[in-house]
Amino acid sequence: MANTVMSLFSVVFLCITAAQGRKVFQAIPSSVINHDFHVDGICQTAVGTRGYPCEEHTVETDDGYILSLQRLPAGRSGLKANKPPVLLQHGLFCDALTWLVNPPEESLGFVLADSGYDVWVANTRGTISSRGHRSLSPNDADYWNWSWDELASYDLPAFVKYVHNNTGQKLHYVGHSLGTLMAFAAFSRGQVYDMLRSAALLSPIAHLRLLSSPVARVFADTLSAENLNLIGVHEFIPNGEAATRLVQGLCNTLKIDCSKILTFITGTIAKYDYGNLIQNMQHYGKPFPPRYDLTTIPNEFPLFLSYGGLDSLSEVKGVQILLNDLKNHDPNKLVVLFNPEYAHVDFFIATNVRQVIYDPIIAFFQVN
Repeated sequence: MANTVMSLFSVVFLCITAAQGRKVFQAIPSSVINHDFHVDGICQTAVGTRGYPCEEHTVETDDGYILSLQRLPAGRSGLKANKPPVLLQHGLFCDALTWLVNPPEESLGFVLADSGYDVWVANTRGTISSRGHRSLSPNDADYWNWSWDELASYDLPAFVKYVHNNTGQKLHYVGHSLGTLMAFAAFSRGQVYDMLRSAALLSPIAHLRLLSSPVARVFADTLSAENLNLIGVHEFIPNGEAATRLVQGLCNTLKIDCSKILTFITGTIAKYDYGNLIQNMQHYGKPFPPRYDLTTIPNEFPLFLSYGGLDSLSEVKGVQILLNDLKNHDPNKLVVLFNPEYAHVDFFIATNVRQVIYDPIIAFFQVN
């Protein structure tokens, strides 16, 4: 698999080693590590226990994956949402709990529900809540025959279409990390934005940064979704035990400090690279996978972009290249929020994230 694709699997480090002593972080509760939130469904164990109404939904993609989607149709007051729907999309090696795990006053899913929005929280294929398929089992190798490109091509359109059809309204979208990459890829192909009111993209990834030397080779050689299954990582979950063992094993084998491995060089997002010219020609009519052209995103489409000065994945220089791609965007439809003190997971874990990020997102939604 191409390095440009596989660098996204480095996000595992951000959900496994999220809290490294920085004062703005909160540790992820042990109940997440032990999967307790998933035993009876996210609604019952992570939402209902906080006093919020919640619905469990399933969505089938065009390629047969059956995905989990939670809906918060009202806030703690019980009053039905009177504002448009919002779809929240997590990053890789995370799931819907990204938006629900902190206290209600600090979790975007709850904050939006209490603000009157109809909240929908997605779980992509491969997460513990989205392991279904029309004909395959997670024990089948073919179940894992996908890359992040399928998340953009199938999962995101399925989620957006489902929410749009069930509410009869265009929706707002919030993505973090991989959730931004999925959106950029879909937008550049003319997908989904016709069903959206706006998109808020946190830690935007459009010009990838690749892990340096030995780590990059290990990830590129071994960490496809299929190979993750073969080595025992059967679902993508925050702080999952198998993923933790994987990362620790890699760091020990390579004799590297896992807290310092996110060293990167610039790259640009492209479709999946099949690894040889013949297969690429068969699939794309070209020897190399085509890149996504972000300049094709409609200039009038409302975008909110937020990035941090300490973010080692959505790195400042990469975001600046992205902003150059959007230089012709309608300035009245583009909000850019930079926080020099934020790192990658601060956008959903920092104790001040509501004031710094979530309140501006809600203000952006209110005018779009």
